[in-house]
Amino acid sequence: MGLSVWQILLVVVLLVLLFGRGKIPGLMKDVAEGIQGFKKGMAEQDTAKSEIEENSGETIEVKVKETSEKS
Repeated sequence: MGLSVWQILLVVVLLVLLFGRGKIPGLMKDVAEGIQGFKKGMAEQDTAKSEIEENSGETIEVKVKETSEKS
């Protein structure tokens, strides 16, 4: 119950007719940019989460004292 060569060819022809030859590369570029944006967002979320976990023991008072000592 697999796809035959004729079925795949028919789908490809229909896609070319619907989107045209010029729009398919642009569509693939948009999909790739979307995937890259998603990966970048996931990486930023992991970084922010690890920063929160690292600073979870500190209080606001400690940060204020550290800032005033540096001045």
